[in-house]
Amino acid sequence: MPQADRNLSVNDKIDRLAELRIDRSEQPETPARWPLWLAGAVVALAIAWFGLRALTDSAVPVTTETVRLAQESGGGASVLDGSGYVVARRQATVSSEISGKVLEVLIEEGMIVEEGQVVAYLDNSMQMAQLALSRAQLVSAKAQLSETQAQLTQAELELKRFEELAGRKLASASELDAARANAETLRARLQTGQENVTVAQRRLEVSQDQLDKTTIRAPFAGVVVTKNAQPGEMISPNSAGGSFTRTGICTIVDMESLEIEVDVNEAYIQRVYPEQPVTATLDAYPDWKIPARVIAIVPTADRQKATVRVRIGFLERDERILRDMGVKVAFLDESTNDDRPQQASLYISDGALRSDGEGNYVWIVRGDAVQRRPVTVGQRSSRGVQVLTGLGAGDRIVLAAEGELSAGQPVRDQ
Repeated sequence: MPQADRNLSVNDKIDRLAELRIDRSEQPETPARWPLWLAGAVVALAIAWFGLRALTDSAVPVTTETVRLAQESGGGASVLDGSGYVVARRQATVSSEISGKVLEVLIEEGMIVEEGQVVAYLDNSMQMAQLALSRAQLVSAKAQLSETQAQLTQAELELKRFEELAGRKLASASELDAARANAETLRARLQTGQENVTVAQRRLEVSQDQLDKTTIRAPFAGVVVTKNAQPGEMISPNSAGGSFTRTGICTIVDMESLEIEVDVNEAYIQRVYPEQPVTATLDAYPDWKIPARVIAIVPTADRQKATVRVRIGFLERDERILRDMGVKVAFLDESTNDDRPQQASLYISDGALRSDGEGNYVWIVRGDAVQRRPVTVGQRSSRGVQVLTGLGAGDRIVLAAEGELSAGQPVRDQ
């Protein structure tokens, strides 16, 4: 082969290899990566959106209405207005009948207690020891009584034998007298032993009573409003123990005994009479008119304030009425009543009222959920259903729902 042809073929091979080489001078630009925080924010927003969507989907669509206060056309006119406070006719500071150290307190403020329920325990180690001693003394007295009884039985048998021997002139009169005296002595000792057993039994009862007093119980059913003692503190029925000694465990109020006390100026007391109808308005619920009546006029005047105290009782009980609340009252003239309703009343639509085996109730909206609220209803009229207890003016209740409702169920307005 000629030299020129050989060189040409080598050059061709080099050109062909050059064509196969990758040109790295014009590579595409690498896209910039997103910051990690931006990606995390996108994911969080997506999760929040789906969660909100799920919550919205689970909320039951409802139609609501607001409880309204309707002014009645009739009613007695107010002849006197006053102000006072809600007080408890029956309340007690629960204490101990003996001094001792508080071992355990079983109540807290707001707790409902029943009559006789244990509220606290005191340290009873000393009372337990005294009770054990009294039991031992009773056992000892009974044992002594049994011993004296046995001795008396033997002495009576000996007396009987001496009487038979003396009848046959085989025993002297002195021996008979000695046997008779021994029997009489044992009879007296037996009577003393019986009295000792009785004393020991009474001592045991006293010891048991002292032990029982270390268990402090509620005197009546009510609500605990204050808790005064803690475990480890000393308690005494009086303040003789010093400033570091408590005089009570707690204060219990019978909520069924709540009433109103009003001081009426003595210049207007002639306008008030027993059983007079009254409209009471709590300062905490200015739109809630509570029917009441005068219980009694306290037959004494306060010379410092020139007032007479009047007791007023609620005709309806409600959990919203609390002790020491401020209240305004209007004494009504019963002669202008005309047998018509005397109070401004709360009304709801008939469709909002529900009932089951437990009684009447409504669904009240609190935030984004509903709660079951028992109510007491009165008469039905063109205004709707009269609500006596359970609701207040301005409460939002469910009128209709597109699904089943339960306590805590999320809802949304249509």
